[in-house]
Amino acid sequence: MAATGEPRPCSIADTLALVGEKYSLLVVREVCLGNGRFDQLVRNIGAPRDILATRLRRLVDAGILTKVPYSERPQRFEYRPTRAGLELEPVLLTLKEWGDRHLRRGGGLPMVLKHSCGDEFVPVVTCRACGDEARHAELTPHPQAPGWTVGGPTAA
Repeated sequence: MAATGEPRPCSIADTLALVGEKYSLLVVREVCLGNGRFDQLVRNIGAPRDILATRLRRLVDAGILTKVPYSERPQRFEYRPTRAGLELEPVLLTLKEWGDRHLRRGGGLPMVLKHSCGDEFVPVVTCRACGDEARHAELTPHPQAPGWTVGGPTAA
């Protein structure tokens, strides 16, 4: 049974605990764009250096980024996405598309992505089994955590 006052067990909450801190997803964005050197990250994100260093350490420790030396003297590193880091890219693309549609109305887009087919890339979430687009009305939650229902914790 769910303990009173305990939040719902949730992979979204667990993920946000790791990458939801200010600047963390922007670090992943830049590294996926190929900008993995510390000075590039500072410039392109605008994060204070000490906070950026903390975020980078946490992302490396979590296995989202890897730290690769590019200079011996002075010793310098660049950051690259791991497989787990690259698996965050669709999340970033979906966030970008949402922002383009809902926050940039009438304004110019900061970046357009082109697919290898030559057309503008617009991400769509689809069902792996049937290939259909995932629509809210067609999704049914099935809580798996003991003591939890869709509405919350079960009664004691």
